Amino acid sequence: MTAAASITVSPFTLASASPRRLALLAQAGIVPARVIAPDIDERPRKSELPRAYALRLALAKAGSVAERATEAPVLAADTVVACGRRILPKAETAEEVERCLRLLSGRRHQVLTPTEIGDYLMSGEGIGKAGGYAIQGRAEAFVRFINGSYSNVVGLPLYETLSLLG
Repeated sequence: MTAAASITVSPFTLASASPRRLALLAQAGIVPARVIAPDIDERPRKSELPRAYALRLALAKAGSVAERATEAPVLAADTVVACGRRILPKAETAEEVERCLRLLSGRRHQVLTPTEIGDYLMSGEGIGKAGGYAIQGRAEAFVRFINGSYSNVVGLPLYETLSLLG
């Protein structure tokens, strides 16, 4: 069987602008019928907890795209990096990447040492990433263990997603 033969175009719309979510689905042999980037406000609300924030954003993304894609089910997800009750931003500058990494470093999981942070900043990889790092990239070398799903950290929990689509 060729790799192309194992790909399934599934009758759902992916509500995402994330190339990582699309790649994770492709890794599992699934290609959504459509991909539509949701148009929502992703700012956390005052005193909003990380789990509630992630759920609210996923539902808002699904709702935003469902209005434009009524012919099929919509799959939406959101990735939130949190340190305790604090929601880390999607880092947009090297300074934000550094702030996120310094906050995470030495906490429940060691992310990077100060020298490694400087090298990682110079790579530019953390720009636009939740929490200022991409575990599927260079930062993976600094992660000692994950309690839970690797694909969820990247951007889409494949086990749960495949269970829903199956």
